[in-house]
Amino acid sequence: MTDARRPKGLLLDAMGTLIGLRRSVGSTYAAFAAEHGLNVEAPEINAVFPRLFRAAPPLAFPGLEGEALLEAEQAWWVALIDGCLQACGHEGPLPEGLGPALFAYYASAEPWQVYEDVAEHLQRWRSAGLKLAVVSNFDQRLHGLLEQLELAPLLDAVVVSSAVGAAKPDPRPFTRALELLALPADAAWHIGDSPEDEAGARAAGLHCVLIQRQQPAGTPGGTPP
Repeated sequence: MTDARRPKGLLLDAMGTLIGLRRSVGSTYAAFAAEHGLNVEAPEINAVFPRLFRAAPPLAFPGLEGEALLEAEQAWWVALIDGCLQACGHEGPLPEGLGPALFAYYASAEPWQVYEDVAEHLQRWRSAGLKLAVVSNFDQRLHGLLEQLELAPLLDAVVVSSAVGAAKPDPRPFTRALELLALPADAAWHIGDSPEDEAGARAAGLHCVLIQRQQPAGTPGGTPP
């Protein structure tokens, strides 16, 4: 690659690109549901979760910040969890505490893994002088999660859809990351794993490279649970 074509920065998707789940969404949801008195099968949740996630409104809350944003983020996920259980035959309200417990669990490092090649690539890119930012359709939990997984020191910026007020394929998360890196679109590439990554990057004027990882059942590309 010639110096003229070499990017000066990389925008990186998170879920399915840098990190992934150790086990399926259904396995975790079913285990937590059992602790709250509900009997639901993991394969049933795996079957409905991707569809319900795709049908949900964007995980983005324009104008909110601080505690109000955190409350909106948790409410979004609790509604999705409730919808999954209802689609699996549960009737009545969601057991108290189940949604917040799952929300808190996925803020911890325990359910996540960093793909084996990620740290090496990030370190090599930084050594080469590239600026690095994560652009993810996730919420504020991602900041702490990347700290726990020891990836945060290798990144210059992290942009999540909930806080920026728009979700991929909207170009605004990409343009916000470019602003934080002080780079024009033609000086950066995006690496992701979903159609939303490709469409959003293109809309922002970025070259996009798509990769494919092995994912647990019930996890659509780029989807945090």
